[in-house]
Amino acid sequence: MRRTSRQINAGGVLIGGNAPVSVQSMTNIPAHDFEKTAAQVLALQEAGCDIVRIAVPDEEAAPVFRAVREAGAVVPLVADIHFDYKIALAAIRNGVDKVRINPGNIGAEWKVKEVADACRIAGVPIRIGVNGGSLDKKLLEKYGAPTAEALAESALTQADQLEGMGFYDTVISIKSSTIKTMTDAARIVAKNSTYPIHLGVTEAGTEYSGIIKNSIGVGSLLLDGIGDTIRISLTADPVREVYAGKEILKSLGLITEGVNIISCPTCGRTRIDLIGLAEKFREASSKIDTKGKIVNVAIMGCVVNGPGEAKHADFGIAGGDGFAVLFKDGKTLGRVEEDRVVETLIEETIKFIG
Repeated sequence: MRRTSRQINAGGVLIGGNAPVSVQSMTNIPAHDFEKTAAQVLALQEAGCDIVRIAVPDEEAAPVFRAVREAGAVVPLVADIHFDYKIALAAIRNGVDKVRINPGNIGAEWKVKEVADACRIAGVPIRIGVNGGSLDKKLLEKYGAPTAEALAESALTQADQLEGMGFYDTVISIKSSTIKTMTDAARIVAKNSTYPIHLGVTEAGTEYSGIIKNSIGVGSLLLDGIGDTIRISLTADPVREVYAGKEILKSLGLITEGVNIISCPTCGRTRIDLIGLAEKFREASSKIDTKGKIVNVAIMGCVVNGPGEAKHADFGIAGGDGFAVLFKDGKTLGRVEEDRVVETLIEETIKFIG
């Protein structure tokens, strides 16, 4: 059962409550380069990203949000702010949809209140971002290390501080490069509050290792109904983060649209380039609007087990020697030459969508 949390609105995307789990990513181009930042935001939007975060190092970079909007981006934009409250205020003036801060490094309480008041007036939610590198010294002394308990206490204390200032549209994010620390901290926050929770394993590494770590950490929490929005942090093109996030949600049944590929690991019986075909179909099908449907497509290595093992698919192919057979409901429909497999599956996908 999904954990019940309060709901906030970030530029039209609802986070928490009964809203779908949203996928976020972050630009990796200096915000001062408005043109390239806008191009990357548009690429993330095209990939299906629900919310995009931009690191804003100074007030001069704050107009990037207006520039991105003028370039045609409609995806909600988040300002990632550290240390200087004036940058957050500048971002709000420039039309940002959400602000990410760590109140602990903003400085004096009056500075945090300035941000909270400006956000409240503009209708902009705040994400409290806590990680081991930004933990308050008193909490480090209390717990001896950036433990899950220390991270959770930091986040909840800062959220209470915002509530004391009359601000309630808060999302909590606790990230760690250690999976158990992140998951334990998220569970503490989930148990002791109703704030929406942003999930992610930070500094997770390259695409390969990062997807594994996030699938374990983020996936295990989502399975238990914890988590309202996610970012799959990877040392890779941010678009790859979006694909990974969507795939994790799809595998958990939390996305009810798109193409779900069922494919076997191949074995010595395989006589077609199944790995290449599956990748080409994944790339081609990612651009298809499935109109709110999940389309389960099987790409199997051989006819010995393929049609039977993948009979729960809506349709699929099973490899022969240089060709494949098209099947549906476990029954063979006809032969497809290898060079037409991807084209045929795309045609069948579009036909299935209707």
